[in-house]
Amino acid sequence: MKKSIIGGIAAAAVMATSAFAEEVRVYNWSDYIDESLLEKFRTETGIDLIYDVFDSNEVLETKMLAGGSGYDVVVPSGTFLQRQITAGAFQKLDMAKLPNNGNLWDVIEDRLKKYDPENEYAINYMWGTTGIGVNVNKVKEVLGDDAPVDSLALVFDPANMEKLAACGVHFLDAPAEMIPAALAYLGEDPDAQDVETIEKAEPVLTAIAPYVQKFHSSEYINALANGDICVAFGWSGDILQARDRAAEADNGVEIAYNAPSEGALMWFDNMAIPVDAPNPDAAHKFINFILDAQNMAAASNYVYYANGNKASQEFLEEDVIGDPAIYPNETTLEKLYTTSPYGPKVQRTVTRMWTKIKSGT
Repeated sequence: MKKSIIGGIAAAAVMATSAFAEEVRVYNWSDYIDESLLEKFRTETGIDLIYDVFDSNEVLETKMLAGGSGYDVVVPSGTFLQRQITAGAFQKLDMAKLPNNGNLWDVIEDRLKKYDPENEYAINYMWGTTGIGVNVNKVKEVLGDDAPVDSLALVFDPANMEKLAACGVHFLDAPAEMIPAALAYLGEDPDAQDVETIEKAEPVLTAIAPYVQKFHSSEYINALANGDICVAFGWSGDILQARDRAAEADNGVEIAYNAPSEGALMWFDNMAIPVDAPNPDAAHKFINFILDAQNMAAASNYVYYANGNKASQEFLEEDVIGDPAIYPNETTLEKLYTTSPYGPKVQRTVTRMWTKIKSGT
């Protein structure tokens, strides 16, 4: 009796392990992949793909630093990647299991070293800028033909924001992006790490916060596309998605994206494997699948973001590779800045400041 029970348990364990080995769990940003690629991965590998989404680095970081996220592949942005590497949240990539690694773009790899010094823990998925999306006609109606649509003054000058509030403004709910932007507007270093400089952003943001309809990191896409708002401070690809959705709907809404002339944040979203990933082998298979030049091009062609895969560029559609809002020219690239993660003490200040700004108290 005991032998049969033990044998049954062992058999069940083997079956469970076998079944689990055929599953990979991926946690990525919302609206961030051509879903036909997910089915292609399942078909080509026979691995069952569980694909969940989030819309802020803070949500992902809470899971990562708590441990036991249950995911095999996650997609943190640069500063969060660096902090999570330091915290021991990721395992080093096994490059022998990533034969498509040679497709990566050295220009982006070099910039990513700020967060992952030896490019050991992550590969770049997408990169882009944070800037200003406008409903061209509505903004002209409110501010006139000379509206500063390519300047941070559009969203940080209270005189402009008071008028724009009538047609709706959304901001990212992302202090690590909004505070550096406010500092750039002031002419300060957007990568400032001292509390004294960072606190200079508070009165700028507090002054315009009452005119912000919503702080949210994904809802602005549809809101812009539908004409429900006229300005969004958000991620380049999201705003370009809104532009294309409006064009497809033929609803008379014309959306434009501009990286601010004062400088824009250049960000990187990167695929990494948690240190406690249930199935790291399948995680490598998924990352290698994404590193395929044609697969990576399909993802960029769908989401309208630049990627860190040089080999994919020959497969990119012209309205992606040829759009300076997606692949900036050298002049714009020179003005792009990157930021470093805040230390624990500064992060507490930033979190308190952001809560106060959004609540108005």
